[in-house]
Amino acid sequence: MGIYDVPPAYVIEETAQKLRGEIEEPSFAQFVKTGVSRERSPQREDWFYVRMASILYRAYKWGNIGTERLRSYYGGRKNRGLKPERHFKASGKVIRIAVQKLEKAGYLERAQPKGRKISTKGFRLLTAMSKVADKNLAEGKYVKKIRSTVDDKKKREVQETLKLQDERMHGKKPESKKQEKPKKKDAKAGDQ
Repeated sequence: MGIYDVPPAYVIEETAQKLRGEIEEPSFAQFVKTGVSRERSPQREDWFYVRMASILYRAYKWGNIGTERLRSYYGGRKNRGLKPERHFKASGKVIRIAVQKLEKAGYLERAQPKGRKISTKGFRLLTAMSKVADKNLAEGKYVKKIRSTVDDKKKREVQETLKLQDERMHGKKPESKKQEKPKKKDAKAGDQ
């Protein structure tokens, strides 16, 4: 079972649960925002562990990681009132502390010439968590997304409403084949 064989959200969730028992959360985590583009601090209590697991997954996927690259990845659009929205980077302190804690725990190691990369211990952790996520997925422990079925129902309702409106306007159902219009002769071509 490979890491890519399971949806990343499930691997990250399982990894976050594992990291929760091993690494201590910093004291500022319950008060801080994750970037200037956010209006409030995260609502989820274990958001710091999810961010660490996501950083570990990024290190596996990208190879070498650095704080600035991760800041760009985790950033977002900021609502600036009447001005157009634009992208702002995420908080560097949060990412830096998460990377340092993962390195101290042995899941990341320094890369050459700079940055960090995933260690063998980190690779083993992600592989083990992907197996756990695959097992839980097979047992049906994860809640399936209901949104897609709601979206499908909504699409059908909109399509039926549009058909009814077309019938009312034209008195009958619109034909699927397009009728060809007679071609008009070019007036300028005929004068010459």
